[in-house]
Amino acid sequence: MKRNLLLGLLVVVALGCSGRMILMAAHMSANEKNAFTPDTIPYGPAPAFVPAGAQLAVLEGNRGATSGDYTVRLKMPDGYRIAPHRHANREKVTIMSGTFKVGMGDQFDEGKVEAFPAGSFAYLDPQMHHYAMASGEVVVQVHGMSPLQFNYVNADDDPLKKK
Repeated sequence: MKRNLLLGLLVVVALGCSGRMILMAAHMSANEKNAFTPDTIPYGPAPAFVPAGAQLAVLEGNRGATSGDYTVRLKMPDGYRIAPHRHANREKVTIMSGTFKVGMGDQFDEGKVEAFPAGSFAYLDPQMHHYAMASGEVVVQVHGMSPLQFNYVNADDDPLKKK
């Protein structure tokens, strides 16, 4: 009787442990899809609505969806510029590396930019006209509500119109 009870108890413990290990493995797999280390960030070419030369990684969501959150990282080479533009939704920007220079207004004026080093954060409310440039290689993380849209102040600055 004791032997059967002990054997039954061992089977229950073994099943419980294996079930817990399966749940832990499933949880780890889910986290791997939702977490990134710097060397696993999936950069690719930036979308055509920004000037060529940058790389973009989508970390969360769908930046082109009609609603929902998104988080992207934009990697820009030294001297990269984004012409004056605005967004329909609030844009939240964290400078991950390099120095990102941002100016406000309808005309790109390098003399009026403010330098934001790595670790800086800013948010721009809808309809604020702004422009930016990279000083050294720069990586920024941008997050907000979809869709992420660039509305250039001067239509001639829109890379989509230059094609």
